[in-house]
Amino acid sequence: MSELRINNITDRAGSSGPIIAGVSTVTSTSHMVMPSGPTEMRGGRGRGIFFANYPAPSSDVIEKIEIATTGNATDFGDTSEPRNLGASFASSTRGILAGGQPGASPYYVSTIDFVIISSEGGANDFGDLTKGRSTLISDRGACGGGNDRTRGLIAGGNTPGDGGARKSIDFVTMASTGDSSDFGELIQQRFDFNGSVGNGVRAIFAGGYSQTSPAATFFKSIETVNVQTRGTATKFGELSATRGRTTSTSNSTRGLVGIGGGPGPTGRTDTIEFITLSTEGNVTDFGNLVSSVLGTNATSSSTRGVVAGGNDGSPAQINVIQFVTIATTGNASDFGDLSAAKQGLSGCSDVNGGLGD
Repeated sequence: MSELRINNITDRAGSSGPIIAGVSTVTSTSHMVMPSGPTEMRGGRGRGIFFANYPAPSSDVIEKIEIATTGNATDFGDTSEPRNLGASFASSTRGILAGGQPGASPYYVSTIDFVIISSEGGANDFGDLTKGRSTLISDRGACGGGNDRTRGLIAGGNTPGDGGARKSIDFVTMASTGDSSDFGELIQQRFDFNGSVGNGVRAIFAGGYSQTSPAATFFKSIETVNVQTRGTATKFGELSATRGRTTSTSNSTRGLVGIGGGPGPTGRTDTIEFITLSTEGNVTDFGNLVSSVLGTNATSSSTRGVVAGGNDGSPAQINVIQFVTIATTGNASDFGDLSAAKQGLSGCSDVNGGLGD
C-alpha cells in the first residue's frame, strides 16, 4: 500500500495540487482550515424568526424562514401567551421576545420569552421587564440592530392608562435568564419604532411617536447608545421625514432605517433609507418596498434584509415577505409569504444581523 505524507495543507483559497493516482493513504501533520465566507453559510445558521402578530386577537404563532434562500415562512412554535408589538433580539443561539400587547386590558405585558432558534418548539420563560409595555423596540428589533452578542436592550414602549409613551431602556444578558435591569433613557419618550440597528458597539433607534395630548407627536430623530455603557441616548441624525410604525434592520456596517410607516397613525410609505453605523449623520435613500405599508417588521443576515407583513390599506394586513441586499441600494424583491396576513410582528435571526460568528 502506498502512503503519501503531507506536511502542509493550504486552505481552500490556496492552490490545489494534482490528483495522485495509486495513493491509498494520506497522512497530514496540519490542521484543516474552516471555510470562510458569509456567516449564514458557515455552520448552517441563517434562520430568521418572526414572533406573534396583530390584529386582535393577538397571536402566539412563531414562524421561521431561511434567510439565504427564498420561500414561504413555516411554523416554528408558539409564544407563552398571545401578543403583538413586542421587542425581539437574538444571540447566535437564542431568540428573545420582550413585552407586547395581548389585545385586551391591561393592553401590555412584562413577559420575556426565549426560544432556541435552531430547534422548533414553544417559547420558554426568560423573566420580566422592569415595567410591562407594548409597541417597544429592541436593540436589534426584527433582529436587526445593536446588541454585542451578550447583552440585549429594550427601549421605549407604551403603557396605555399608566403614563403612555416611555423613555426607559432595559437590558438583559442573553445567555442567562432573569428579569431585565435598568440601562438608561432615550432622549424622547416614544413607541412604534418597530426595529433598530447596530454594529456590536452601538444600538440605534429611529423614528416612532409619542401619543400625547392634544395630538400625537411623530419623530424623525435617530438616537444611539453604547451597548456596554449604561446611560442616556445621544443624537445620531435624522430620517428624511417624521415616521411612526416604521421598522429597521442591519448588517454590521450598514443600517436600513425608516422602512415603511409614515406621519400620522395611519401614514404609509414604501421608503427604505440607510445609515453607516460607525458614522453619525442623516439618512440616505436606499430604495423602495413593493408597496406602501405600516406596522411591518424585519430581520437580517450579513447580506440580506428581510421585511415581513404590515398593513398596506387594501384594506388591511398583508402576508408579503420581501428582501433587499444590504450592501447595495435598490428596491425590494419578493421572498415568499407568511402563513397569514399580519402586522405588528417581532423578528430576529441567529446570525444576529451579520454579527454572529
